[in-house]
Amino acid sequence: MITKLTIENFKRFGQKVEIELGSPVVFVGPNNCGKTTALQALALWETAARRWFEKRHPDVTTASERAGVPINRKDILFAPVPDSKVYWHGLHVRRGVKRKGKAATQNIRMNIVVEGATEGRTWVCGFEFDYQNAETFNIRPLRKAGFDDSPVAEAEYTVPPEAAGRVRIAYLPPMSGLASIEDRLDSGAIRRRIGEGRTAEVLRNLCYSLLHPDNNGGDPNIATQRWEELKRTMKTLFGVELLEPAYNADRGEVTMSYRDRAGTELDLSSSGRGMQQTLLLFAYLYANPGTAILLDEPDAHLEVLRQRQTYNLLVDTARQLHSQVIAASHSEVVLNEAAGKDCVVAFVGSKPHVISDRGSQLVKALTTFGFENYVLGETKGWAIYLEGSTDLAILKALAAVLNHQAAVQCLESPFVHYLNTNLPQSAREHFYGIRDAVPNLVGFALFDRIDKPLQSQDCYVEAAWSRREIENYLCTREVLLRFARGTEADADLFSASEADIRVKAMEKAIADVEQSLQVLDKPSPWSADCKVSDDFLRPLFKAYFAALKMPNVIAKSDYHQLAPFLLPTEVDSEVRVKLDQLVAIAAKAKLAPQS
Repeated sequence: MITKLTIENFKRFGQKVEIELGSPVVFVGPNNCGKTTALQALALWETAARRWFEKRHPDVTTASERAGVPINRKDILFAPVPDSKVYWHGLHVRRGVKRKGKAATQNIRMNIVVEGATEGRTWVCGFEFDYQNAETFNIRPLRKAGFDDSPVAEAEYTVPPEAAGRVRIAYLPPMSGLASIEDRLDSGAIRRRIGEGRTAEVLRNLCYSLLHPDNNGGDPNIATQRWEELKRTMKTLFGVELLEPAYNADRGEVTMSYRDRAGTELDLSSSGRGMQQTLLLFAYLYANPGTAILLDEPDAHLEVLRQRQTYNLLVDTARQLHSQVIAASHSEVVLNEAAGKDCVVAFVGSKPHVISDRGSQLVKALTTFGFENYVLGETKGWAIYLEGSTDLAILKALAAVLNHQAAVQCLESPFVHYLNTNLPQSAREHFYGIRDAVPNLVGFALFDRIDKPLQSQDCYVEAAWSRREIENYLCTREVLLRFARGTEADADLFSASEADIRVKAMEKAIADVEQSLQVLDKPSPWSADCKVSDDFLRPLFKAYFAALKMPNVIAKSDYHQLAPFLLPTEVDSEVRVKLDQLVAIAAKAKLAPQS
C-alpha cells in the first residue's frame, strides 16, 4: 500500500508538497486545484520505477547509470504533453548557478517520492527527473542528503528498494462517452487508449478481457467469478443484467448488450452515461486486482442519490481485490461519506490538507460551504461577513460619500460571505473553517445591533452598529426629501418640472407613516431603535409611489440609492470608525505563497 506522496517541481506543485495517503483515499477540492496533478505524479513515479527496474540497476555507480534512464514524453500516456518541459513547474527546467566563481547552468530537477508498506515492511523510493529536450527526460533514484547541488558525476544516490518495483499503479481518467463500434484490442492497446483518455473506445474490450483472460495468461475460473461479481454490482446499482461481450471475428469487433428492467435486450450504447461510467470503474477494478487504482472524477456522471452507493461499493470491492483506491472528486456527497471513515485529502488553500476528523472545522466548512470559498480566501487574503448583499451595497455607498478611498478599494471586489442572520456564531464557523486551510486568512464581521458579546482577535474582528441596523444611517428627513427632488441623473425616472409634486408627496408619506408608527407604539423613524427597513422605508415608498401613481421602484435591496443624497457632514461618525476597522483588517491580509 502507498502511504505517502511527496512532489516537488511537478506541474502546479513548485515547492515540496507532502500528501498522506490511505486505503481508500479521496482527493477533494475545486477544479484546477491539483487533484489530477497528484494522481499523475503517482502514475509518473510508477513509470519511472518500472523503467528503472527493467534496466536491473541495483544502484547508481557507473557513468552510464549516472546518466539515468531516458523516458520519452510519448510514453507518458496518462498525461500527454507537446513538450516534456510542460511537466516542470512554471516550465522552468534550468537555472543559473556559480561554480568555482564562474557562472554556469544547472538543471532544475523534478522529484517524486513515494512511501509505502509491503508485507509488513515500510519503504521509501524516490526518483529525480532531469530535463534533456522537448522529447525526453532522464530519471535516476533520489539523491542522498547533502548532494542536492552536486554535479551528476559527483552525487551519491539512494538505492530503490525491491518492494517499490513490485508496486502496480493503474490510472483511469474520466469517462469520455462510448463509441458505437469497438475494434478488438489487446491489453497493451487498451492501456494506451485509457492513458490517452480515450475510454470511449475500450469499455467493451475491457469487459471482454475480464471474461476471457486466457488471451493474457489469466485464470478462467477466477475470471468467471469476477465477471459474475461485476454483473451483480450492475444489477444492484442499475437493475440491469449484463450479457457476455462477444467477439465478431469477421468484422474484428467486440459487441456487448444488456437487459433492462423490462427484459429488453439493448446494445451497451443505449445505456446512460452514468451506467457506462460505473461499468468502466468496476470492470477496470476487477481487471487490475492488487493494484493502486487512480480514479479521476469517478462520480462525474452520477446523480447525487447514486454517488454514495457507488462509492461504498467501490471501496468494498477494492478491499476484496486487495487493491488501493485513490480517487479525485469534487462531490460533496463523496466527501460526506468518506470523511467519517476514510482518508480524505482536501486540496484547498496553499497545500493539501488531510482531514482525519469528521468533527473538524475544515470538514464542516467543506460540507457546508462551496470550494470557491477556499479559492477566494487564498486569493483575497481577507473575508468580510455581512447579513446580506444590501449591507455591502450600503457600505460601498457610504464609503463613496465619505470619499474613504481605502474603504472604497477594499469593498470593490471583496471576499464577502452573507450570513442571512445576525448570529456571530455563523460567521465564526465559516471563518475558522476556511482558516484551517488558509492559515493567513483574516476576517471582519459587521452585524446589526446585537446584545450578545462579540469577539476580537488579531486575525478576526467582530463589530456591530449601535443603531438598530445599517439602514438607520441613511434615514433622515432631509435625505428623503432630496431623493424626492431628485438630480439630473434621475431625469429618466422623474421629470424635473414635477419636483415640487414629488417633494409634497414625500412629505405626506413621511407624515402618514410616522403617525402610523406612533399609533402602533413603535419607535420614531429618526431614532436609533427603529427597524427602518421594514417598519418605515417599506411603507413609506409604497405610499410615496402610490401618490405619484407610479410603480414602486425602490425595494429593500435598493435602499443604498439613498446614500448619494447624504452630505459627508451628515454621515454619523460611527460609519467612518467601522470603515477604518474594515481597512485595518484588510491591510493585515497576506496572500498565501504560490507553489
